[in-house]
Amino acid sequence: MTTRAGALLMAALLALYLVLVGWRAVQFVATGEPVAVGIGVALVVLPVIAAWALWREIAFGVRSQALVRRLETEGELHLGLPLLASGRPDRAAADAAFPAFREAAEANPGSWRAWLRLGLVYDAAGDRRRARAAVRRAITLERAGR
Repeated sequence: MTTRAGALLMAALLALYLVLVGWRAVQFVATGEPVAVGIGVALVVLPVIAAWALWREIAFGVRSQALVRRLETEGELHLGLPLLASGRPDRAAADAAFPAFREAAEANPGSWRAWLRLGLVYDAAGDRRRARAAVRRAITLERAGR
């Protein structure tokens, strides 16, 4: 199953869950009992938070894929990292190449391209937290530059 199909399946399941739980929440609130009302409110609030988090992740994925495609179209996506048989970049090579990409991003802090490349190298090196932060910065910079 592709990542996109998985995300769409999760979104559909969440929508179904919201409908079913929403109905149960209305029933709890309708009783008028304080504990039941509290449960009913929680049944509405918690899935809404989950839906918001899912939406953020889907939006991040869509925006980051669009930037990667744009960079690829411009011919600037190549990171110069050797690939393993699986198609993933070699982690040791990514670690070795990382300082050059970090310096490029620091030298040009307003370039979404430099930050996206840095995020891709972070990802190749296995540092997902910093990869996501760099890609988020690239998305913010690209959107501000429109």
